[in-house]
Amino acid sequence: MHFSNIEGIQSYSLFGESQHLPDVLHCETIAARSVLHDWELAPHRHTRLHQVLLVQSGGGVAHLDGEQHALFPGALINVPAGHVHAFRFTQHTQGWVATLADELMDEILVRVGDVQRDLARPAVAPATPELAQAMAQVWAEFSGRDKARALVLRGLSATLLGWVARAMDLHHRPAEAPAAESSLVQRLEALIEAHFLEHWQVADYARALAVSPTHLSRVARAATGVSAQRLIEARLMREARRNLAYTHLGVATIAYTLGYADPAYFTRAFTRDAGVSPRSFRAQVAARASAPKAS
Repeated sequence: MHFSNIEGIQSYSLFGESQHLPDVLHCETIAARSVLHDWELAPHRHTRLHQVLLVQSGGGVAHLDGEQHALFPGALINVPAGHVHAFRFTQHTQGWVATLADELMDEILVRVGDVQRDLARPAVAPATPELAQAMAQVWAEFSGRDKARALVLRGLSATLLGWVARAMDLHHRPAEAPAAESSLVQRLEALIEAHFLEHWQVADYARALAVSPTHLSRVARAATGVSAQRLIEARLMREARRNLAYTHLGVATIAYTLGYADPAYFTRAFTRDAGVSPRSFRAQVAARASAPKAS
């Protein structure tokens, strides 16, 4: 299992699928798909989905962006969107996989401090009892059809992500960035929130923070896993998705609202980022909202 040919790696919503999630989130057992592939899932990525796996029993090997990690009973695997991953499980491994769409993540991760930085780290770490309990509750609620199911799933998703963020923080604490660098990233994120509609470039943020663009990008990548430029672009695209999903504004109006002088350029930028055009994205959101739920 290797990652030498990244260009050939498949991108899926769920493994072997190409459509976005039709539900609040998706939860299934590790065995559900693994057994279909002889307990080995080839390298792939989920461009717009975040996955959390919990191994109850059994084990195996996980590959996260080319690094190999041993799996063990009680292992938490955090797979942020866009990260290449592969698994080889021992037969009869038990556990769950929870998959959360970026739209749900956007709703949950508002004014929650530096949680996003922790969740952006692909890793294998020991799961706490609280995290294991949250995952079991997600599975139970997802599998049922009780009253207020969607509302409860949203709440449980936030709880699950909170426990994952804590586990990631504990796992990475020994190699934590120096306080000065951590503060720099926090100030960068605050500036992006204040100025993303003005289309500031990396050089603009670096100037405001009194550091070089190269240093800023290095610190941002070390702390979040992505470059400063990607953080800037991601904030704009996140706002674009929110407008497309939750307003009736036309695509051109959204483009101007987001500071784009040319709606066609916005459409190209969004399509490059999301893999679909703004209109197709909005249609997919509408289709998911109106789709009947399985009983």
